Amino acid sequence: MDWMIMLAQMLLSLSFLVAVHEFGHLLAAKYFGMRVEQFSIGFPPKIFSFKKGETEYALSAIPLGGYVKISGMIDESLDTEAMKLPPQPWEFRAKPAWQRLIVMLGGIVVNVVAGVVIFIGITYVYGQSYLLNDKINENGGYDVGPIGESIGLKTGDKIIKINGQEFEYFQDIIEPATLLSTDGSYTVDRNGKILEVPIPQDLIQKFNKKSGVESFLSPRFPPVVGSIQPGTVASRILKPGDKIVEVNGVPVSFHDEFTAQVKAMRADSASVRSDTLLLKVARAGQILEFKEYFKGEKVVGFYSSTTDYLKTLEKNITYGFLESIPKGTERAFSTLTSHVKAFGRVATGVLSPKESISGPIGIAQVFGNEWDWSRFWSLTGVLSLVLAFMNLLPIPALDGGHVMFLSYEIISRRKPSDKFLENAQKVGMVFLLALMVFIFANDIIKLF
Repeated sequence: MDWMIMLAQMLLSLSFLVAVHEFGHLLAAKYFGMRVEQFSIGFPPKIFSFKKGETEYALSAIPLGGYVKISGMIDESLDTEAMKLPPQPWEFRAKPAWQRLIVMLGGIVVNVVAGVVIFIGITYVYGQSYLLNDKINENGGYDVGPIGESIGLKTGDKIIKINGQEFEYFQDIIEPATLLSTDGSYTVDRNGKILEVPIPQDLIQKFNKKSGVESFLSPRFPPVVGSIQPGTVASRILKPGDKIVEVNGVPVSFHDEFTAQVKAMRADSASVRSDTLLLKVARAGQILEFKEYFKGEKVVGFYSSTTDYLKTLEKNITYGFLESIPKGTERAFSTLTSHVKAFGRVATGVLSPKESISGPIGIAQVFGNEWDWSRFWSLTGVLSLVLAFMNLLPIPALDGGHVMFLSYEIISRRKPSDKFLENAQKVGMVFLLALMVFIFANDIIKLF
């Protein structure tokens, strides 16, 4: 069921974005009097279609894209027979180069507009919630995972500056602009000693994994019992709301200290002390003591309750509609800029394509196995902007390839031959198919 929810969210998002993109081409083409033969969401075979005017509107079975078929245009359909006939007034090839350029930019422009509108909408509807860095530092600092440890951070660190500048929110630590910093660093207070921890230029690619942020760092939180796994030690002695205050005679204030003590018991399996788990628990104003046989156990068996605690660290901001417009627009273009920077690092070899690029499987995992409309629209807004940027790349078979050739025509006043454009389209399609195979294979490898 989880994978079905992930898949449904991804397909709905991509279908919406493809429809928006292709509709941008359609509107521009019709505005300039070009004949649009077909508008399709998905690739054949067709599920159903209807015709209005000269255009057939179709929903097709393979939901990994879509297309608009404009008369007299060399596109992915490679309808070369029609190109052998004399140009007709309603055809793409018969129109001035500047009109054809606008048609090819139509999908990209509409995707950018859609992304901006989505960010404005979610800013207005949901506002923004931030975790306050000062409160996190006051309450024990950060719990650092393997990714954080790999760059030199340690659990209990208090991050006080980013790139030499003071900051307010936890989200600033992990936002793409920070992770993509050149010569960036975190200024850390570690037990009263101030240290500089450099930010590696390839750090962001480690966040392309399912639990990337959690494996980097998160606020430390108290060991308060939330849900309990049946059949475990916790199911016999603990109740939701219990707070662990001592493990095997060692006082604990944070969940990471609790788990460290349990790991130490498992690591010391040859010793008699690993046979028995001693817990002191605060429950309803009392301190209770438990002694449980633990030999052979892997976990105590509960998940900490963090919701109420995180609310004490939060700052919630709501925006009126007019306030949402500049704020949402800023968020949209900040997101786009970060992705362009990341692509630049992939292109220059700083980031590994294998680690940094995700396909449909990776995208579906990001949507998650619960339907959350806030997350859905946030990711859809991001994908809309990424789709616009990727389509602008000067690769034949993408909109950017057409833009490149049309720009050449406008500047040189020489139109490339239909044969050249046909061959360029074929080369571009082979390249894109090879890229799709790589991306799908890479997604599958990452699953294991």
